[in-house]
Amino acid sequence: MKKPILSKPHIFLAAGGTGGHIFPAEALAIELISRGYRLSLLTDKRGIKLSKKISHLGAYAIKSGGVSGRGLLGKILSLISVFIGFIQALFLCIRLKPQIIVGFGGYACVPTMLAGLLYRINLVIHEQNAVLGRANRLFVSSAKKLAISYEKCSHVPNILDENIVFTGMPLRPSVLIEYKVKYPILDPKSKIILSVFGGSQGAAVFSDVVPSALSKIEKSLRSRVTVTHQSRPEDIEKTKIAYKNIGIDADVEDFFNDAPKRIASSHLVICRAGASTIAELSAIGRPAILVPYKYAVDDHQLLNAKAYEETGSGWLIKENDFTSLVLEQKLKSLFLNPGKLKAAQLASRKFGRREASNEIAKIIDELIETEVKLAGRQTI
Repeated sequence: MKKPILSKPHIFLAAGGTGGHIFPAEALAIELISRGYRLSLLTDKRGIKLSKKISHLGAYAIKSGGVSGRGLLGKILSLISVFIGFIQALFLCIRLKPQIIVGFGGYACVPTMLAGLLYRINLVIHEQNAVLGRANRLFVSSAKKLAISYEKCSHVPNILDENIVFTGMPLRPSVLIEYKVKYPILDPKSKIILSVFGGSQGAAVFSDVVPSALSKIEKSLRSRVTVTHQSRPEDIEKTKIAYKNIGIDADVEDFFNDAPKRIASSHLVICRAGASTIAELSAIGRPAILVPYKYAVDDHQLLNAKAYEETGSGWLIKENDFTSLVLEQKLKSLFLNPGKLKAAQLASRKFGRREASNEIAKIIDELIETEVKLAGRQTI
């Protein structure tokens, strides 16, 4: 099917419905808008709710469903949803005629990428993790470019090296601006600022382990600690009480609108190892204790954490090893040796990449330019 060349090309952003997929899509959208592109976001209902910055540009809820870990009936129902979503996405391709679809992974992007293949639209894939996601693996061999967030990305099939571009993770301006914030001074009398983030769903293990670990530290050191703690809603009250009982000033909520600012003000962050989390940590440049979610698909959080630790930017503790005793020993070691934290902070800033949105936008510019040239030759 022949697609017309538009003066202001239309780009589809196809993303799964979680923050890890939607937030980089939002970040790229900001850059593409500045370059004059028209955009549409195709995701599921969760993604529509999450996307506050780009949903007004044209957001479409596409039916889909994951098949991993489901029984036979569940797989059949999911495949039916994928087919319905494919029809929805195909009609949008026919009506809106996008010139490029940028896929950010997640099962909710599968119908749109399938429709793009059938309609012969150029595909660009962005992988947030250190392992290529299952949805992205379906399309990577057909994509014009694969943009990766880690220099080493596993499960990438045998595709041309020139089609793989190490860009990093697109990040929102509210994150990037915190790069300018200096690492807070840590001396024997200063406050020790600790932030605990459990990802979009919180983490019950952090509410159980972190206050308990801090309670084991001698009072003279513990009294200097202040905590920001993102908790599951059902754990907020018990977590507040746990900190109060050990005399620690803690701000405990289920969500922080100013999370990048809180990361920037921290001496140390304890968190999961999702791709967005690590990208934000390293873009701002802060050391972290990483506790990968042990049930993550393909153990991608473990690989993300290993990549961060190998650069000297943080410390990996597997969830099964994440006990109050282990954490207490680690925290005490770091709090009493601020040079270790400072070294990790510098390594984190070096590890971070802050130009991903620009790099991916350049890929899109080049593909559009190539298509325009080809169309020009075909009309001669």
